[in-house]
Amino acid sequence: MSTFRSHAAALAALVTLLSLVYFYNLGGWGLIEPDEGRYSEIPREMIASGDWVTPRLNGVKYFEKPVMYYWMVASSLKAFGPSELSARIPCAASALLGAMGTYAMGASYGPSAAFLGAFITGTGFLWFALAHITLTDMALGAFMTLSMVLIFKGLTGSRPALWLGYAAMGLSVLTKGLIGIVLPGLVFLTWIALTRRWRLILKGISPVGILAFLGVAGPWFYRVIKANPDFAWFFFVHEHLLRYSTMVSNRYQPWWFFLAILPVALLPWTGTVLQGVVSALGELRYLRSDVSSRIRDHETPSEAEEALFMLLWAAVILAFFSASRSKLIPYMVPAMPPLGLLGGIFLDRGLYGRRYGAVSLGFGITAVLMVLLGAALIVYPSYQDRFDPQALRQLGAVVGSVTIACGVIPLGVALMRRSPVAIGCVAAIVFLLAMKQVFPLVAQARSPKALASMAQPLVTPDSRVIIYKDYDQAIPFYLNRTVTLVQEGGDYGELTFGYRAERPSWFTDPKGLQEMWQAEACVMILRPEHLQEIQQLGLKYQVAGQDPAYYGKMILVNR
Repeated sequence: MSTFRSHAAALAALVTLLSLVYFYNLGGWGLIEPDEGRYSEIPREMIASGDWVTPRLNGVKYFEKPVMYYWMVASSLKAFGPSELSARIPCAASALLGAMGTYAMGASYGPSAAFLGAFITGTGFLWFALAHITLTDMALGAFMTLSMVLIFKGLTGSRPALWLGYAAMGLSVLTKGLIGIVLPGLVFLTWIALTRRWRLILKGISPVGILAFLGVAGPWFYRVIKANPDFAWFFFVHEHLLRYSTMVSNRYQPWWFFLAILPVALLPWTGTVLQGVVSALGELRYLRSDVSSRIRDHETPSEAEEALFMLLWAAVILAFFSASRSKLIPYMVPAMPPLGLLGGIFLDRGLYGRRYGAVSLGFGITAVLMVLLGAALIVYPSYQDRFDPQALRQLGAVVGSVTIACGVIPLGVALMRRSPVAIGCVAAIVFLLAMKQVFPLVAQARSPKALASMAQPLVTPDSRVIIYKDYDQAIPFYLNRTVTLVQEGGDYGELTFGYRAERPSWFTDPKGLQEMWQAEACVMILRPEHLQEIQQLGLKYQVAGQDPAYYGKMILVNR
C-alpha cells in the first residue's frame, strides 16, 4: 500500500503538518534563560548598533559563534518586530527546512518513504524541542542536512547539486564554525574509502564548488578578522580546539552520553528508527558485491551504498561529538535526519509488504518507552521543588496520560494488522502538541519576562539598569538596552573575553556600584540571597518588585 502517489502531495502534507506542530503558539511563553536570551539579544544589538559584522552581547564582543544565526534572528526581528515569536521563527523555519532536506534525500525511495522519513525526523522529540528554542543548533542541522544531501547527489550525479552543496556547507560554517566542513568531510571521505569510489575525490575538489563555499563563508570571516584582530585566536583556538579537546567549557559527559539520550531524542519513533538502522546494517551484506560489480565510480549508488552513507552520516557525527570533552544534547541534531529516513524507509516497506508483525515490534518498543516517559511525567511533580507542585501535577497528569495513549494506540492498530501510519502520525502530532504545554511552565521558572515587565515602568531614559552578580540575558532584550553588570574579580563568565578586550564602563565591581548608586537613578535586579551584601555596602533602597517563580529575584530602586 502507498500513503502518497506523488511527491507534490507528500511534500504539501509534510509542510502543512510540520508547520502546525512548529508554529502553533510559538511565541506563547517568555524567552528561556540563558540561551534564548543570548540568541535574541545579540541580534537586537546588531539592529540597534547597525554593526552586522561584529557580534556583541551586552555591548561587548562575543565571538563564541559565527554570525549566520544572528543575521537570521535580526532579520526576523526587523520584519516582524521584537517578540518571542520573531526570535523563534528562524529555528522553527530551520526545522522545517531540515525536514524538507531529509525528504529530498529519500525522494528516490518514493513519496511515501520520503514523507515518512522526513516526518519521523521532523517529529522526533529532540528535533521538535529545538524547533522551539532559539539556538544555533537547529539552523546548523538544516544547513548541514542540505549540504550532505546536495553533495551526495552532486558527487554521484549532477555537478550543480555539488556546487549548491558547497554553498550550503558555507552556511553551516557561518552558523557554527568549522564543524560545518569537518563533519561532512569525514563522512564523505569514509564513504568514498569504503565504497572505493576514489575518483569522486577529484570530482569533489570542484573549483566552482570551492568558490561557492568561499563566496558564502569568506566575506564575513574576512571582515570580522579585519575589524577584530583578536577574533582569530579566540574563535579558532579557544572555541574549536580547546573546547573540543579540554574541559575549558565545563561541559564534560561520559563517552556514552549521546547513546543514552538517543532513545528519548527519537520518540515517538524510537523503535521504528532502530528497526531501520538494523535493516540498513543488514543491507551492507551486499556492499562488497555491489562495489566489485560497479563499472564506473560515478554510477548511481546501489541501495547498500546509500544505506552505508546514511549510517555513516549518523555514526560519524555521534562519534565525533562523543569523543569531545564538551558535550551538549543539541549537538546530536545533525545526526537525526539519516536516522529518521532509515526509519521511514523501513516503515514504508513493512507496510507495503504487509509485514505487520515486524512493524508492530518497532511500535511495541516505542510504546514501552512512551509508557515509561508518561509515568515519569505523572509522578515527577511529587519529587521536585522547582515548579509549582499543584500546577505541575495537573499538567503532568494530562501530558503523561496523552504520552501513554500516543504510545499504546498505534501499537494496538498495528497488532490488529491494520496500517498504523495515519494513526501513528496523528499520535505523534498530539504527543508533541501536548509536550508543547511544558514550555510555558518551564518559562515561568526560567524566563525573566515577568521581572522585566515589573522593571519596565521604573526605567527612564536616564536610568541605569543594574544586574548584581548575575546576567539575565533576556533582560536587555525586553528592556531594549544594555545593562550594568556587577561582579568581583573581573570574572563575567562568557562575557569575560569581551570585557577584557574593551573594559567598558558598564562592567563594574561592588565599589563601582556604590558610586553609581549615589550618583544616578538606578534600577537593580538581584537574587534575594545577595540582599545582605547590598546592605553591607550601605546602599539605601526600596524594593519595587519580586518574581517568586524566577529564583525569587528582586527589583531595587534608589529613587
